[in-house]
Amino acid sequence: MLKDEKPLQQNAPTGKPFKVKEVDGDFATEKNKWKSLIKEYANLSNDGLVHWFFGAMTKEQIGYFVYKHTDHHLRQFGV
Repeated sequence: MLKDEKPLQQNAPTGKPFKVKEVDGDFATEKNKWKSLIKEYANLSNDGLVHWFFGAMTKEQIGYFVYKHTDHHLRQFGV
């Protein structure tokens, strides 16, 4: 999944804690939260971080995954 430049495939598995259960919400607020979280990656320390699907990852691998994951969702919504 992370070894090349190909976008993430559609319908990849989603971890249970990340599945959306809400049916309504404030889009602008959620968009601002997401932008803030993306900015926080610059200060990420991956000490002890274990991804639920990939296992232990280096900071470089996490950055690459975040990029591909963000790209995946922007494509999903036609952005």
